[in-house]
This record gives sequence, structure tokens and C-alpha cells, in this order.
Amino acid sequence: MALTPSTMMKLELEAPDFSLPNTAGEVISKSDFHGKPLLVMFISNHCPFVKHVAAELAQIGREYTDQGIGVVAINSNDVEKFPDDSPGKMRQEVNDRGYEFPYLFDDSQVVATAYTAACTPDFFLFDRGHKLVYRGQLDSSRPGNGVPVSGRDLRQALDALVRGNKVPTTQIPSMGCNIKWKPGNEPDYAR
Repeated sequence: MALTPSTMMKLELEAPDFSLPNTAGEVISKSDFHGKPLLVMFISNHCPFVKHVAAELAQIGREYTDQGIGVVAINSNDVEKFPDDSPGKMRQEVNDRGYEFPYLFDDSQVVATAYTAACTPDFFLFDRGHKLVYRGQLDSSRPGNGVPVSGRDLRQALDALVRGNKVPTTQIPSMGCNIKWKPGNEPDYAR
């Protein structure tokens, strides 16, 4: 595991398209969230940074879906080298963690590249027009640093969006495990 920061995609960019299978085998697309704000989270099953915040991710999914935010998580890791991130293990993770949002599998890693996703967890929040308003950390908690998991940073952005307020543009990069790229798939920004 290499400690990796998020790339901090440029604000106001449009959400890249995706059409990926969830853990039940149904295909979920960006167009399924037309006219709704959308939170896209890149996560994995085995990353200690994601495990550290998994309960908060589940809670955020429940709370903000109820407030009209579309929420999806995407796993883009190479499952040949990291079988704990396989679709079968993703199904188990959904059940164990209580994720109510779709957990999608990006086997080709094309979607991760389109979002310039670099780490797990990596968060991208888009407004109703699917323009990027937040990319950055969940909060300041990291495994072993003694800071309680609160979801503070992401929740502030979500709350502003729900209330129709401007999301603050001062944002701190997320930190986590690097995405596990397949040989030959590693994008330039991840080198």
C-alpha cells in the first residue's frame, strides 16, 4: 500500500459518464441520477483507510440519499492481484457494512481514470447539473491518528448542496491506499 492523495480534479468539471454493474449484477449509470446531485466515492474492501471510515460511509449513504442526493461507490482495483476486492467480496462488504448505495465494479478501470481517482477513499460531489463542487477528504481522521471519524468535510459540502448554498472551495485532498492498477492501465497522473 502506498499512501496516496487525491488528484483534486478541477471544480466545475462535468461528471464523467459511467455504466457499471452493481453487486446484484444490475447496470447503474450516471444517467440514472439525472437532475439529482451525485456523490461518487472510490472505495475498496481491503484498504485500511476505507475500513476505518466504512461505518460513516454507510451512514452518509443513508442520510443523504433520503435528502435527494444520489450516492454510488466504485471499486476499480485489480482483483487478480487483490482478490479481496472481487465482486463476490464486494457483495459481502455491502451486507457486512450495511451499504444501501450501489457499489459498482469498474473492471476496466476506465471510470477511475476518467475521474482521475487516485486513492481509496476518493470523493467527488456533483451538483444537480453534475458539475463538480467538492473533491477531497471525508474528514481529518486516519487510521491511528486518534481523530474521531465524523465525515465533517464531506458532510459540510453535502449540507451546503442540500440547502442550496455555495460549497466552500477550500478543500483538503483525501488520503488513502493507491488504486491498484492493472499492468499497463496506470494513468499518467498516478505515476
